[in-house]
Amino acid sequence: MKTVTLHPKREFSLQRRHPWVFSGAIAHIDGDPQKGGTVRVLSSDGTVLGVGAFSPESQIRIRMWCFEEREINAAFIAERLGAAIGGRATLLGENVTNAYRLVNAEADGLPGLVVDRYGDWLVCQFTTVGAERWKAEIVEALRALVPCEGIYERSDIDVREHEGLPPSTGVLAGGPPPDRVEIVEHGCRYRVDVREGHKTGFYLDQRDNRALVKRFANGCDVLNAFSYTGGFGIAAVAAGAASVTHVDISEPALALARENTTLNTCHAEASTFIQGNVFEVLRTFRDAGRSFDLIVLDPPKFADSRGSLMKATRGYKDINLLGMKLLRPGGLLATFSCSGVMTAEMFHKVVSDAAVDAKRDLQIIKRLQQSEDHPEGLCFAEGLYLKGLFCRL
Repeated sequence: MKTVTLHPKREFSLQRRHPWVFSGAIAHIDGDPQKGGTVRVLSSDGTVLGVGAFSPESQIRIRMWCFEEREINAAFIAERLGAAIGGRATLLGENVTNAYRLVNAEADGLPGLVVDRYGDWLVCQFTTVGAERWKAEIVEALRALVPCEGIYERSDIDVREHEGLPPSTGVLAGGPPPDRVEIVEHGCRYRVDVREGHKTGFYLDQRDNRALVKRFANGCDVLNAFSYTGGFGIAAVAAGAASVTHVDISEPALALARENTTLNTCHAEASTFIQGNVFEVLRTFRDAGRSFDLIVLDPPKFADSRGSLMKATRGYKDINLLGMKLLRPGGLLATFSCSGVMTAEMFHKVVSDAAVDAKRDLQIIKRLQQSEDHPEGLCFAEGLYLKGLFCRL
């Protein structure tokens, strides 16, 4: 095992069990570690801080497997996977869903690995060279731990570029998944495109928040902005919403939203689908004097780095200001940011600034985050990437 020694006073984050070592913290490296290979991490005085996966092309040079000296092998991987998967058994109530996250990267002690279950199919993302290095062992352990029809890879996200990895998709075990995998969530049915859809096919992290919107949607005129394949709006229709307006820039996503709406209700006429830039569509609604009882703003990630954060805050403020202008008195707003670099405190400020400019007074009914099968490590604040506010005008 190669050894990496840190500069003086750079061991504090590891002593606090934060799993990242940045390149600037490293004083010297003993030998030439392989890409994704396991390295021993030492403080400047030679104290062993743990072992991690070495990534020569990333600013995050090491992602820690554990904070002790231990051999990383197939048995270690299987142990971590077993603990992660076993922990999900108590998180979800009976018959809530057949689609959920089994492994959530750093939070489960497996940096760079995401595994989602969609019925009889598993979908994996390997985002770091450490996870990539152990891909075969991970797949073998998953097959032993989780009976399934097949395991499919969706490692086609930009973050792999920072690790020097090309995109990778395809069958890892079993047969290929069908064009649409049907899942059930809180009584609603959704067809998911696990091969081409966003993330691994569906926004599983919004499950609890869809259930919250469903509680309040009866009789409401609902605006589902950045609707993707209809999740929030379909939950609203199932709860008895008077109408739902889905808005998204992607026509294929809206086509699947129509399909999902028909799958769930005989009142498909209560739903309308508008393809277009959400900012522009909401401005036309504002200018036409349209209004809604319940609005969901669930935009894509506006910021993927600190350098893009200021531009992102302007986008979040603008879309929230537009949404507030469209709310009826007593109306409800569910607004979200999935940008990991935007803290919950910063998002709160952006939304409150939008309320000031909109000249609207809102109450926070509830602070929102990702579903419970997407845990964050207690010492890894970056794991809380999804944050939201549920507000009443």
